Amino acid sequence: MDPTDPRQATQVVSDSVAGEGSLSPFVRIPSGWFLMGCDTGQDNERPVHRVWIDEFLLAAHQVTNAEYGRFLRDTAALVLPPFWSDPAFNHPEQPIVGVSWNEAMRYCEWLTARIGGTTTGGNFRLPTEAEWERAARGGREGALFPWGDAPPQSLAGYADRCAGHWQSGPEPVGRAEPNAYGLFNMCDNVHEWCSDWYAPAYYAASPECNPRGPETGERRASRGGSWRHHIKMSRCAARSSIPPEFKYADYGLRVACDLQLRGQGLEVRWQRSNLSRKRTAES
Repeated sequence: MDPTDPRQATQVVSDSVAGEGSLSPFVRIPSGWFLMGCDTGQDNERPVHRVWIDEFLLAAHQVTNAEYGRFLRDTAALVLPPFWSDPAFNHPEQPIVGVSWNEAMRYCEWLTARIGGTTTGGNFRLPTEAEWERAARGGREGALFPWGDAPPQSLAGYADRCAGHWQSGPEPVGRAEPNAYGLFNMCDNVHEWCSDWYAPAYYAASPECNPRGPETGERRASRGGSWRHHIKMSRCAARSSIPPEFKYADYGLRVACDLQLRGQGLEVRWQRSNLSRKRTAES
C-alpha cells in the first residue's frame, strides 16, 4: 500500500497520548464518495444512494474495558456498567458493553476534555451512520461485507470464534484480521452506537454530503454485528437501533475524531498494523 495515496487509510498515532493507554490507535478515513445502502437488504437500507464523507479519524478498535475504566476512575463514577463485574465481560481487552448512548456520549466528552482539548485540539465523538458504513466497507464499493460477498460462515476461523469467546460474550478486540482500512471488528463482536437519531425511511431524504441523521427521534442508530446473534457478523449496510437509555450486553462504542487532531503534535505514519498478531501472541 502507498501511504501517499489519498484513497488509502493511514494510522494516526500519538506517542505522548497512546503511551498513557488512554487512546487507541486511530485510522484516517479518506474523504470521498461511496454508495450507501443495499438493494438486497432490509427496507431501511434502501434506496442505495451516493454519499460524500469528509476525511475523519476512527478508532482502530472498539473501546475496551481498560480504556473505559480510566473514564470511570477519572469521573469517580458511582454507578458501574451492569456487566462490569461479570467474568464473561470484564477482561481488560474485551469491549465495554452495557453502555447507553448517553453514557457513550459522556465518554467522548471526557476524552475530548482530557486528551483532545488539552493535547490535540481534537473533538472526540461517535461516528455517524454514514461515516461508519464508509469505514466498514474499507473502500470496497458495493460488497456485502468488508471482505466481499462470501458469507461469514465461509471465513477461516469463524467457527473457532463462535466456539470460543462468542459462546458467552465478546472476544478481546483486535484478534481477527482488520478490514482494508486497518479497522478491527467493524462488523462483529458488539453493536456500536452511532451519533444519529434513527429513522427507517431516512435514506429517501438524506442529504448527499455528510448526512447526520434526522433532527429528532426516539431511537439512536447503531451498526455492526453481535456475539449474541446466530450469524455473528453483519453486512456493512445493515442498520439497527434502540432507545438511547438502553444498556445491552452486546452494545459498545467506537470513537471517531474530527481531523483537527492532525497537525497538533501528533506523529502521522503509515504502518501495516500488527495489533492482531500482537494480541494473539499475548493471549
